[in-house]
Amino acid sequence: MIQSQLTQTFNDIFNTDEKPRFFFAPGRINLIGEHTDYNGGHVFPAAISFGTYAAARQRSDQQLRFYSMNFPEKGIIECDLADLSFNPDHDWANFPKGMIHYFIKNGFSISHGMDILFYGNIPNGAGLSSSASIEMATGVVLENLFDLEIDRLKMIQLGQNVENQYIGVNSGIMDQFAIGKGKKDFAMLLDCQTLKFSYAPVELMDHEIVIINSNKQRTLAASKYNERRAQCEEALSDLRTELEITSLGELTAEAFEQSKHLIENDVNRKRAKHAVYENERTLRALKELEQGNIQAFGKLMNESHVSLRDDYEVTGAELDKIAETAWEQPGVIGARMTGAGFGGCAIAIVQQNHIESFKDQLTASYTEEFDFAPSFYEAKISDGAKELVEEF
Repeated sequence: MIQSQLTQTFNDIFNTDEKPRFFFAPGRINLIGEHTDYNGGHVFPAAISFGTYAAARQRSDQQLRFYSMNFPEKGIIECDLADLSFNPDHDWANFPKGMIHYFIKNGFSISHGMDILFYGNIPNGAGLSSSASIEMATGVVLENLFDLEIDRLKMIQLGQNVENQYIGVNSGIMDQFAIGKGKKDFAMLLDCQTLKFSYAPVELMDHEIVIINSNKQRTLAASKYNERRAQCEEALSDLRTELEITSLGELTAEAFEQSKHLIENDVNRKRAKHAVYENERTLRALKELEQGNIQAFGKLMNESHVSLRDDYEVTGAELDKIAETAWEQPGVIGARMTGAGFGGCAIAIVQQNHIESFKDQLTASYTEEFDFAPSFYEAKISDGAKELVEEF
């Protein structure tokens, strides 16, 4: 159904009978390991079955035309291959433009313009990485339309360049990495310092991952994200007066406890504590999953949320309400916020035969406290960004 809808809209918008080629890049969730990526620690993300579809064709000229079914009021956004500079008027289209810019800058031959239509079913502002999903969807469009030989890690790094240098968001590499290298039914343990990673099967038996969107707009996320990052850098600087380390991710919890007195500011000490302990939780979580101990894995998720609430202070009333209510529900083995925080989503691992009552109970409790309701998505763990060659 999505394929025929994309084809029809593509043909109507771009006034053509030509059938486009189709591509998909997933969104991502992070099972555990939050705010550890830019602290040189480990993360444990997975690609999900929600994401960004792209329908595309080459043009015979140098013109680029972008259209999003999610923002039809913006119409077709146009530019030329000769001018791919950031333009605030181009709004969401700066993400694909940025990818094309960095492909060309890195020596890849983009000889013609394109018509590209995007459709995303990631909830807007949910913190499931819709921007990285658009970047990686554009990456696989370019790779396949122009027969480019590009290493997937290189494409991932170009996506991060778009965020950091073109858009100006000082984010880590986790989002593009999970989306670019996702694998069906597997999460990945990624060392954000070295980019070494390993896949881990996520076998939840009779449980499912439920994504709960708080529907709270993430108004503070960008400014608070940069503030937390600066606080961790200050804590690291204090620790380095006596320790030979380059990141907080190099410390064990034991080593941190022995040296935390070096961190002069109390708030910075709490921030660093989260980064160190969360990194240890993430490494333990992999071992528990590998041994099939999903109850122990769920307990680590709960501990992660408590640390994000009390030490890192990035949750907020809505995400706390979701997690704390979820912990009390039958069939729930773990729940935590996921993403940058200050709104966005939480995830819970819920026994299949309790999912409907879980949704009902959580909705009732949540709406009693806030004047809006949460939304729920049951996510499958999916493959990474790719061309779609079969019917979908």
